[in-house]
Amino acid sequence: MKRIYLLLATVCMAFTATAQTTEAFPSYIQVNGRAEKEVTPDEFYLSIVINERDSKGKISVESQRNDMIAALKRLGINIEKQLKVANLSSEFFKKKSSVAQAKYQLQLSTAAEVAKVWQALDALNISNVSIAKVTHSKLQQFKDEVRIAAIRNARESAQTLATAIGQQIGKCFYIYDSNNDVLPHYYNNKIMMRSGMMDGAGVETAAEEEETLEFKTIKLEYNVQTKFVLE
Repeated sequence: MKRIYLLLATVCMAFTATAQTTEAFPSYIQVNGRAEKEVTPDEFYLSIVINERDSKGKISVESQRNDMIAALKRLGINIEKQLKVANLSSEFFKKKSSVAQAKYQLQLSTAAEVAKVWQALDALNISNVSIAKVTHSKLQQFKDEVRIAAIRNARESAQTLATAIGQQIGKCFYIYDSNNDVLPHYYNNKIMMRSGMMDGAGVETAAEEEETLEFKTIKLEYNVQTKFVLE
């Protein structure tokens, strides 16, 4: 008789443990959410290096700088806002304390401006020009929008799957966002702009360069992992 009571008590405890486990760990559905967005860049940063050695010391940095600023102004560029001194080299000082090298950063807003500046600097034999950065002024806002779209996509996917088996989804009790340090996919912006690219074709070649110089969009992609209660 004692054995029967002991067996019944064991069964009751097992049912109780199962009920508690079910309550603590409800049925759920796990899905991934994904979203992406392509953004046309509106900020282009050019690195411009002026060096006396490019002219074999015949033209000073100051003279090249003045010619550069005059050319940029003719293109309608706001020198005070868009052009910044990145570095002045003291490695090779000349007479009258003039520096032998100067580095500038120029901010532009369109690919067309980049092409025009490229050609203007090339005409001045300023060949050490490169694209340092391509981005968008509202990039962080777009990142947030894409992440929100990713979590909404996860919820829609979960609801679709739950409906297919005659159920509904409840609260989301798990979100894993691993995108904190994910960088957007940029256009290959390490292209060097050198004077040799302008050949004897003259104006026609310059026109072709302006028409064909394009930048790919900035692609933002985000993924999240989620778990929703099944009801």
